[in-house]
Amino acid sequence: MRRVVRGFWGPREESVDSVARRWEFTLDRLAESLPAAGSGAGWTWRQIHSSGPATDLVPNKDSLLAALHAVREADGWSARVGFGLRLVLAGQPDWTIEVSGNGGGTSEFLLQSMVIGIKSPDTAEIPDADLLGVVAEAWEPDFGDVTDDDVLDALEDDAGFAVGEPCVGWVGCLSPARAALLPEAMTAAGRGLRSGGVLLAVAPRGDVEGVVRANLQLRDAGALQPLPSPMDRATL
Repeated sequence: MRRVVRGFWGPREESVDSVARRWEFTLDRLAESLPAAGSGAGWTWRQIHSSGPATDLVPNKDSLLAALHAVREADGWSARVGFGLRLVLAGQPDWTIEVSGNGGGTSEFLLQSMVIGIKSPDTAEIPDADLLGVVAEAWEPDFGDVTDDDVLDALEDDAGFAVGEPCVGWVGCLSPARAALLPEAMTAAGRGLRSGGVLLAVAPRGDVEGVVRANLQLRDAGALQPLPSPMDRATL
């Protein structure tokens, strides 16, 4: 069973230290939320590089800072692009967890993102809302969700959502400005986040039609309008 936990936001200039803190929080809380996938805080990750072999990375601030400094020192790096890392959980049978993120950039056209892909045994219980809450708390995204290929295909084919447009899966999160535009009928399905945004229970997992209907309602209410192009802020 595979799902993707995602968060997206616009340009937000940040120091390497700030991005490292966000990464450390994400990886620590991910290990706490999915103890069945390994040994909690003792997880070892493999960092995937654009060239050369993967290397081990322990998820502490010093290791993350070193990895992000190496990104900054690589050829072709610019502040517009920001700091990107791609990590894969090492050595856990029956589980595949990949975390890819890009933060601290100032591009007016490229969304910043945190994407966690999780492939788990069919019998595993996955705390979807808690995982999206980790992304929301760590990265303060403009919008995010827990989704899969079936939902994404249906949103594109049946509802006309283009790749990269704001949307939500069976769980969603919305920034404060988007949350303020929630239809009244959907407000009871949300719980507040410390950022001022909302974590939204959209539909049961597997109810693809329900997810599509909810996205159409949210889009009609203005809660899924795209950021301006060129983007001039991180959130709506």
